[in-house]
Amino acid sequence: MAALDQKSPNVLLQSLCCRITGKSEAEVAHQFQYAVRVVGSNYAPTIERDEFLVSEKIKKELLKQRREGDAALFSELHRKLQTQGVLKHRWSVLYLLLSLCEDPRKPSRVGSYGALFAQALPRDAHSTPFYCTRPGSLPLSYPERSGPGGVQISTSMGTSGISSLGVYSLNGPTPTPQPLLAGHPPQTAGQQLGSRLAWALPNTSALAPTSRAPLGPPPLSTRAPRPRHDGDLTAEVGEAALVRDILYVFQGIDGKFIKMSNTDNCYKIDSKVVLCKSLRDTSNRLAELGWLHNKIRKYTDSRSLDRAFGLVGQSFCASLHQELKEYYRLLAVLHSQLQVEDDQGVNLGVESSLTLRRLLVWTYDPKVRLKTLAALVDFCQGRKGGELASAVHAYGKTGDPQMRALVQHILSLVSHPILNFLYRWIYDGELEDTYHEFFVASDPTVKTDRLWHDKYSLRKSMIPTFITMDQARKVLLIGKSINFLHQVCHDRTSPGKITPASKSTDSPKDAAELLSDLEGAFQGKIDAAYFETSKYLLNVLNQNYLLLEHLQAMRRYLLLGQGDFIRHLMDLLKPELARPATTLYQHNLTGILETAVRATNAQYDNAEILKRLDVRLLEVSPGDTGWDVFSLDYHVEGPIATVFTRECMSHYLRVFNFLWRAKRMEYILTDIWKGQMCNAKLLKSMPELSGVLHQCHILANEMVHFIHQMQYYITFEVLECCWDELWNKVEKAQDLDHIIAAHEGFLDSVISRCLLDTNSRSLLNQLRAIFDQIIEFQSAQDSLYRSALEELTLRLQYEERKKQRDSEGEWGVTAEQEAEEKRRIQEFQETIPKMRSQLRILTHFYQGIVQQFLVLIMTSPDESLRFLSFRLDFNEHYRARDPRLRASLGATRGRRPSNI
Repeated sequence: MAALDQKSPNVLLQSLCCRITGKSEAEVAHQFQYAVRVVGSNYAPTIERDEFLVSEKIKKELLKQRREGDAALFSELHRKLQTQGVLKHRWSVLYLLLSLCEDPRKPSRVGSYGALFAQALPRDAHSTPFYCTRPGSLPLSYPERSGPGGVQISTSMGTSGISSLGVYSLNGPTPTPQPLLAGHPPQTAGQQLGSRLAWALPNTSALAPTSRAPLGPPPLSTRAPRPRHDGDLTAEVGEAALVRDILYVFQGIDGKFIKMSNTDNCYKIDSKVVLCKSLRDTSNRLAELGWLHNKIRKYTDSRSLDRAFGLVGQSFCASLHQELKEYYRLLAVLHSQLQVEDDQGVNLGVESSLTLRRLLVWTYDPKVRLKTLAALVDFCQGRKGGELASAVHAYGKTGDPQMRALVQHILSLVSHPILNFLYRWIYDGELEDTYHEFFVASDPTVKTDRLWHDKYSLRKSMIPTFITMDQARKVLLIGKSINFLHQVCHDRTSPGKITPASKSTDSPKDAAELLSDLEGAFQGKIDAAYFETSKYLLNVLNQNYLLLEHLQAMRRYLLLGQGDFIRHLMDLLKPELARPATTLYQHNLTGILETAVRATNAQYDNAEILKRLDVRLLEVSPGDTGWDVFSLDYHVEGPIATVFTRECMSHYLRVFNFLWRAKRMEYILTDIWKGQMCNAKLLKSMPELSGVLHQCHILANEMVHFIHQMQYYITFEVLECCWDELWNKVEKAQDLDHIIAAHEGFLDSVISRCLLDTNSRSLLNQLRAIFDQIIEFQSAQDSLYRSALEELTLRLQYEERKKQRDSEGEWGVTAEQEAEEKRRIQEFQETIPKMRSQLRILTHFYQGIVQQFLVLIMTSPDESLRFLSFRLDFNEHYRARDPRLRASLGATRGRRPSNI
């Protein structure tokens, strides 16, 4: 047992105390108890473990002693020690060497840090150690004092609960004013447990006496007692009591004399307290720190437990907690300073004692930081997600470097969840935004066929200001493309093969580095993912789903670009479409369509395209014929339906009906011209019809000229120009949105320039009226030719009978037959004026409508339509007839040089 006792730590520690003091075991009992408390505590002095700094100090110390050779030798040995890696804790060895080479006449470091050890421990050796108190609390209690007669008076004021969080220091410690650096080793940015607020650590070495201080506190008899008037507010309050109150106020706790005023919303000293004006003013200035602390703490406490605040909001609260923790470190140091003074019996007024003025100096930088945080809390009220990040980013636009560094550090923490959302979206296509914080929104109710258009969108209010709108649009497109490939195209390629994922923001430090280079690394990552994903998607659509071939098929069939097919189809459909619309059957028309395909160059198209081509019958109205309800249709489904949406197909249907009607007018006028050419020779024997036939020829030529000019305008100036512009945009498109926008722009341009939009309704009505006049003219001419040919047939039959009877040797005709023939001819000739009058009326109506149409297109904002008017009235026939048209043409011609 004796051997074990000799080896126990307590025996060794007692022996060490005896050897240091040179006294017996009974005489060092007090120092032994203090040593036990020091060894049992978890307090460690704030010493920067910087090997380079310590080695430099050693060399400087050697140079001060004029030992240049030793300094050079030390430098060489230190270099060799670094390269060999024999020792793991080189800093500890160097620090020991530095302590050994110090002048023994200077105040001992051991004594200084012994005081620091003492300040964190209770007076009683058997009481609970400091590290065993409630986590996150700072013990701010009055030490026991000797009252009169040696009676111990306990003045404990309780503790304050303060939450404790992990520390992360991005920007390193705040630069320390030189007068406050005495006696403290410098700190570097690499020390993660270093405090940015505790740089104002008071010079504890100055508190030690000039001679070597004992390890324990001095005897109570050496302390100068301080007068206390705890229950008497009328007595003048000393500065020491105010210092203690201020330390409580710093933590948001009411002191004995300084309390929170709810009416004034500030900390105030009770008006009954007798206090000089300077101390009152200084105390009020210091109390502002407590008000700022309460403001920040109230915000974090209310938001930390609010799950709806989201990850970004929780990150913001965590950053505020970090800053408050640094602030609490400073308070711990100040309280320790106060305890050291009490333990060592330092009276107020001593040069190194804790005073209000010193507190004012030491809390200047923390106060600035808390003011910044409080203002930031006000500025961020009611915000969450990307909007909160925007507020923090906007507040960092200041010229103060320290304030800017603080806000940038908070921004790196706040933006970390946003950047994690962003990288998961652009590399995996996943969106887990439970609290709607990310600027990409998803609508789960949208079906797959509308995924590209409606399912994903931008929340513009949540786009952080450090992300541009172009970057946000690209981010949306990247994730949308990945989901479109998986859900619509059923492409099983993993996102990692489409776009190799780069390093994400694993920590706020990575986020800070990324935010510092928004136009470089961040932009590069987004651009790389955008180009690779969009390129892969377009390749899948073009190669697997023939997107460009389908686009060309729309041009050939629905926009009548396949001329031979359209003409042959009209020839085959003419008998069917001339019937009433109610008598048509779609399967009959489908068979005719297949016949037209097999008989023309359309048969060489891709089978995938031809099987989508179909016939569609529109809604039937009373009196409609097949021409009015017939339409071609093109079935689209799957991924290509994203480009050819229902709205786009309805536009194609409208354009097809317009073009089909215009093509029918051309077809009708061709039949009219054929009839005129074929019947011209036959009707030469009927001179009474020459005037009517001439009138028909003139009107038909006018109509042919009008339709040819309109067809030229529609085909070349509208369709071909718009199609060429569309195709150039499609070839240069970088993503699917560019193709969709170009296609929709193409259809909008065709709709507007073909007079199918709401602004051209009056023009379209006039054009349809002209088409109706052409159909009516066809009916009138067909009726004229039918009557004329019937009359011609009867006359030829009469002459034939007459010749036959003459050849038989009989009279050609009897008197009665001749009279009957003359009566019939007379009746026919009486119908000619009616025909002429009908044609005159038809011509008048037609020319009137054309005149009105010319007046309307002359006022159109479309330059091509205004030039069309010159071609329609190339000989100024209509201009001479209508004064309004004359004025419009003159005004336009006067403007044309300036427009050109």
